[in-house]
Amino acid sequence: MRRTFVVHVEDKPGVLNRVASLFRRRAFNIESLTVGRTEVPRVSRMTIVVDTDDNGAKRLEANLYKLVNVLRVTDLTGDAAVVRDLTLIRVAATQETRTQVMQIVDTFRGRVVDVAPDSLIVEATGTEEKIDGLLGVLQPYRVLEIVRTGRVAMSRGQQSVATEPADAPAEVDPGDQVSYSV
Repeated sequence: MRRTFVVHVEDKPGVLNRVASLFRRRAFNIESLTVGRTEVPRVSRMTIVVDTDDNGAKRLEANLYKLVNVLRVTDLTGDAAVVRDLTLIRVAATQETRTQVMQIVDTFRGRVVDVAPDSLIVEATGTEEKIDGLLGVLQPYRVLEIVRTGRVAMSRGQQSVATEPADAPAEVDPGDQVSYSV
């Protein structure tokens, strides 16, 4: 089963490597990984998708909490959540096919973000299934290049997996001796 974890971490060098290494050491394949800043200074949010059962998910969550820079872990699988992917697609488009491609993109609520004499770059957001559907319909026009962000997810309603400002890491004085074990 595909599991979606939201992991809040300190925004420091090496944290991504430690998280990814944890998955590698435990022989889990990360299907999707996105990382970005949050509303809390010095805290980043990782959305990680991995294929595992309930037992594996519990072990991963417990092991993530053992990492020094991990502040909060939430398994959104099964929760009410908004889940989206972003993709950019370069499609071959001649003068004759350009209008058809643009109509298809409009049907999928995408938009054309770049026009070249022989191609278009399309931006689309939505579920993985929606993006896959758009790609399938564009294949006859010759898809030249694709880039996808991977899954991002957020709980619905007022519930939040956000890290409260009090949980944010304190400013570290450069004179302090800080040691982290891996």
